[in-house]
Amino acid sequence: MKTLLILRHAKSSWKREDLSDHDRPLKKRGTADAVRIGELIREQDLTPDLIISSTAKRARATAGLAAEACHYDDEIRYTRDFYGADPADYIQVLRQLDNSHRRVMVIGHNPGLELLLETLTGAYESLPSAALAQVSLPIESWHDLSEDAPGKLVNLWVPRMLP
Repeated sequence: MKTLLILRHAKSSWKREDLSDHDRPLKKRGTADAVRIGELIREQDLTPDLIISSTAKRARATAGLAAEACHYDDEIRYTRDFYGADPADYIQVLRQLDNSHRRVMVIGHNPGLELLLETLTGAYESLPSAALAQVSLPIESWHDLSEDAPGKLVNLWVPRMLP
């Protein structure tokens, strides 16, 4: 059994119109939400074995803040493959993982993450900024992950609904 944590990047800033989409930073609220989600991950005893993030600035910032707050002490992997990704792109990266990783967190963007969640669980859920989904996957090996995986949505947290 594997666990996939799907985290959408926190709220980004549109203040500087001269920046490319890839280079947009987090808003102040996004920074606070990323830390709160990281704390939630720690409180729920869900600290991942591995974090893989999009290379976009807002995703990298979300990854770093959440990792620190949940006491993740390993290196965060960054991949351009998660920027503008569809479910197949996420699955392709995950299928290459070593099986020693039982719980993996991916950090990316919509609509790809909402589609990934729907692909893996059969249920559509909205993933607003900094939303975190916990998916249980009935696989022994990441190599066995496919778009037909009968995963189960275990939990879904949205920062504005947290205490």
